[in-house]
Amino acid sequence: MAFWWPLLVLAFAFVICKFLLMLIPSNVPSIEVDASDVLDDGNQTKENSFIYIPSRRQTDKVQCYEPATMKYLGYFPALKADEVKERVAQARKAQKIWAKSSFKQRRQFLRILLKYIIEHQDLICEISSRDTGKTMVDASLGEIMTTCEKITWLLSEGERWLKPEYRSCGRSMLHKTAKVEFYPLGVIGAIVSWNYPFHNIFNPMLAAVFSGNSIVIKVSENASWSGCFYLQIIQTALTTVGAPENLVEVITGFAETGEALVSAVDKIIFVGSPGVGKMIMRKASDTLIPVTLELGGKDAFIVCEDVDVPHVAQIAARAALQSSGQNCAGAERFYVHKDIYPTFVAEVVKIVKSVTAGPPLVGKYDMGALCMQEHSEKLQNLVHDAVNKGAEIVCRGSVGNIGEGAVDQYFPPTVIVNVNHSMKLMQEEAFGPILPIMKFSSDEEVVKLANDSKYGLGCAVFSGSQRRAKRIASQLHCGLAAVNDFASTYMCQSLPFGGVKDSGFGRFAGIEGLRACCLVKAVVEDRWWPFIKTKIPKPIQYPIAENGFEFQEFLVEALYGLNIWDRLRALANVLKILTEQSTSTNKRRRE
Repeated sequence: MAFWWPLLVLAFAFVICKFLLMLIPSNVPSIEVDASDVLDDGNQTKENSFIYIPSRRQTDKVQCYEPATMKYLGYFPALKADEVKERVAQARKAQKIWAKSSFKQRRQFLRILLKYIIEHQDLICEISSRDTGKTMVDASLGEIMTTCEKITWLLSEGERWLKPEYRSCGRSMLHKTAKVEFYPLGVIGAIVSWNYPFHNIFNPMLAAVFSGNSIVIKVSENASWSGCFYLQIIQTALTTVGAPENLVEVITGFAETGEALVSAVDKIIFVGSPGVGKMIMRKASDTLIPVTLELGGKDAFIVCEDVDVPHVAQIAARAALQSSGQNCAGAERFYVHKDIYPTFVAEVVKIVKSVTAGPPLVGKYDMGALCMQEHSEKLQNLVHDAVNKGAEIVCRGSVGNIGEGAVDQYFPPTVIVNVNHSMKLMQEEAFGPILPIMKFSSDEEVVKLANDSKYGLGCAVFSGSQRRAKRIASQLHCGLAAVNDFASTYMCQSLPFGGVKDSGFGRFAGIEGLRACCLVKAVVEDRWWPFIKTKIPKPIQYPIAENGFEFQEFLVEALYGLNIWDRLRALANVLKILTEQSTSTNKRRRE
């Protein structure tokens, strides 16, 4: 006890000091970002807030509008190839300066951003809501919380995972030290989707900038208005910490803009569809740059018969309908054990009946508008295909008073039963507020069903037995697995994010995503230089001795033999050959 008592006192004192330090406010400056251009103060006249009819034709402008009200927001230029290359060139100059920055400076940048986000949650969520049609609550969950979690993780652990990491040097290199060093790649390019306009910009930007890179982000033509404002937040924070101009750029445009970006950067991160992802890969092959693809999913949501049905049904509804369903791939295939199938369906129906879609900023609706033009038609075609093949619609939520001219931008939450894998609804990514529920009889059957998909992003498995849920999840071929929960993997920002099959490859977020922004360099040094250095043994020096290969055989066995006696015997033979070689050399010298 006498030995442990001082250690316990020191440990307790350390905890108290850490707690007291948390109570001391950190010295983080506030930043001011002019939001007058994006605030809707309610005083707009009909002349500058007209209803916009989206064009089917791409032009030299990216037109922006609110999907919930069709109110026109403005436009941004669709950049040409030479303009994109110029932006990348400016970012490259800035990166050479930023690469020499300290982690202290980078952490201060993150703290400034975190402070601004916390103090302006309503502004950020409102802008996201106006540009994509999601509700304020969904914007907070998907935009604010995830971004704050990533910043907090980087502040806590980011430097640790970018410092040199020492590795074992092996048996033949005992006189060496081996390590991995991480250097910034240069200019990271990101082409991001519209579903989380705030987080999809901040997520790759935070990793790139913290690891010493610059980044150029092409935002979706469906969410350019918000993206250009979010850039102002980033640039203001960078200026406050003395970072070079043009370190972070947001560019707008269509396919030509994205292609030019891929051709000019040192790595590309793409979030979007499998079809466009394949085109990105083909373009990236011209310059052989690394590619990270996050291409969506058809996540399985598995419910065993031993669960708390009301609890899991509420999670299921959120998983399918979150952010109007269309703003997150979420769960798109629901497999429920046959013993609780009727009960579970009834519980989900009760929840969905209470859900109403409508203009999100009104504040009384659970779901907002679909972001993409004509997406409701695609969803309805998937539903029709399922019904024509024997499925049954058992419930549809309601659509509130949305006014004329915007009806096609909404899709009521829909519950469908009696589905099977012959239906497009169970095979194609819907990105909509639809719950197709299929029954299963055994764990083996549901594993087979869940793996019967061209996608492999994530899964959620629910069971009253933690061991059973883990066993099922371990057999599913996907990149993310939540046991008795949904989407919790993404809130653990130390974890990598990404999938397999048509869901893409590579990882962003977590340690793997942070290091993926780096040149990973293996370094070997002399452990006791200059006293002990690598010296080529005499038998294999040029000209190689007649017993050179025999020497190598014994050396390999001495280092890697499976038992100690064989290794000692081989070592004796190595020493014998070296001795004979040395004796022979000395004899020749005397002659």
